[in-house]
Amino acid sequence: MLSSLSAGDLAELMTLADEVKSQAAAAQVRVTAEAAHRGEFASARRGAGSVHAWVREHAPSLRQGGAGQVAQLAQDAAASAPGGLWARGGPDAGPFADESRPEGIVWGRVLSGEVGVGLAVTALREMARMKDLLTDEAVPTVTGAILDHGVAWGQAEARKIRPRLLAKYGREGEFDDKQRRLRAGAFLSSPVVADGDLTEYRMAMTPAQATRLEAAIGPLSKPAPNPVTGEVDLRCAGQRRVEALAAVLAGAAADDAGASGPGGSATVVHVSIGLADLVAGLAGSDGSAGTGCVMGSRARQTMLAPSVVRQLACDADVVPVVLGADGEVVDLGRATRLFTRGQRRVLWHRDGQCTFPGCTTPAAWAQAHHLVHWTDGGPSDLANSALLCQRHHTVVHDRRLIAIVHPPDEDGRSVTWDLSPGSYDRELPERLATLARARARSDPSHRRRRLDTGPPDGWASAIPDGVLVAFADDLEADLEADHATWRDEHALWDVSA
Repeated sequence: MLSSLSAGDLAELMTLADEVKSQAAAAQVRVTAEAAHRGEFASARRGAGSVHAWVREHAPSLRQGGAGQVAQLAQDAAASAPGGLWARGGPDAGPFADESRPEGIVWGRVLSGEVGVGLAVTALREMARMKDLLTDEAVPTVTGAILDHGVAWGQAEARKIRPRLLAKYGREGEFDDKQRRLRAGAFLSSPVVADGDLTEYRMAMTPAQATRLEAAIGPLSKPAPNPVTGEVDLRCAGQRRVEALAAVLAGAAADDAGASGPGGSATVVHVSIGLADLVAGLAGSDGSAGTGCVMGSRARQTMLAPSVVRQLACDADVVPVVLGADGEVVDLGRATRLFTRGQRRVLWHRDGQCTFPGCTTPAAWAQAHHLVHWTDGGPSDLANSALLCQRHHTVVHDRRLIAIVHPPDEDGRSVTWDLSPGSYDRELPERLATLARARARSDPSHRRRRLDTGPPDGWASAIPDGVLVAFADDLEADLEADHATWRDEHALWDVSA
């Protein structure tokens, strides 16, 4: 009884059972090869049977998997022996009898029970792919290396060492040629967008491209538990990797090439609002107030939630788009940079890294965040800004958190966050009042600066002069009021990211 065996006895019995299994598998290959050599499957050529069917019939356990590989290896071995050169149990001549050939090396290790049929078939396929790329003297070494690696790590892993073996044992220039040929097979699919759902891509990269990608996202995709708050990183590996990729892309997706690099804008937000709604201080007359949609990419019309739009607007160029009564564009302004490149460089030096407690993401991967959101009336100045990595930028917006800027503390940090959920909403009225008092002291005649809509153009003539005058007067009065009443849910955004 197994229950009476010691731990050592169980281990010994397991090893013995494995040896019996290996020898039985080798015997199945030898028996099938002998049957193939005798012509037991000649009827297969007349459509009455096959090696595969014979194996499935007489070895029921292989119906669960492996029958095809046993049939293939055994038939190849039998067919390789010249007529009359098949002894009991195997070929006396041909590649499967030649211990210097891949077939002979593989066949010998299969019969010994060391190599399983699946690994044997994989090794022969790999060698067939590389046979014209290797030096002749390297063939036995490479065959043995594939088998050794497969025995240790499995047949799937045995396929992965082909580039390494080709680089080491291939003919001169073959590895470089193969790498060049891979370029034509690399691809990135167009996005498949399910309405309101995830956007899916398919991608295959050359080794060089994959190396660059992994070098960029690798440091950002590791689990990042917070040593200060004690919060564990619950994101799965896939989520961490895609968020790392998004962080890398944010630094390269500036509106124009000249804006890339430190201080460049990662996003362009087009603020679309109807003329009547703008005059009334509302947003969106089409029932989709506060939402946004992607423009300027193959993922266009993907809907974005208001919270996503607000986050994108933290570190973006803003282009005002005023719509007429019928939805036509009547004014398209120039981009207004919220944080200048100079300000971003100062933040790099002041903050040095993401300012969220416990995060050490370097400044190069961080975004400039408005402590009082720009959409709520927060100014784009250093006292109202902090660097946040992509992950914690999302956390801050989702949890509605706020921070204060102060002189450097003993750790050199100039930003302290209130991590209690909803701290932003609790502090906002007082922050806005403080900002209003500061503006009044600095400029008693202050009028809140409007979005820069650029010089007049032909669209302006589509609006009667009387409407424009009334619009200007009402807008001036409205924008003097507390901007907190023009909140997140009262904005319709079109976003180009």
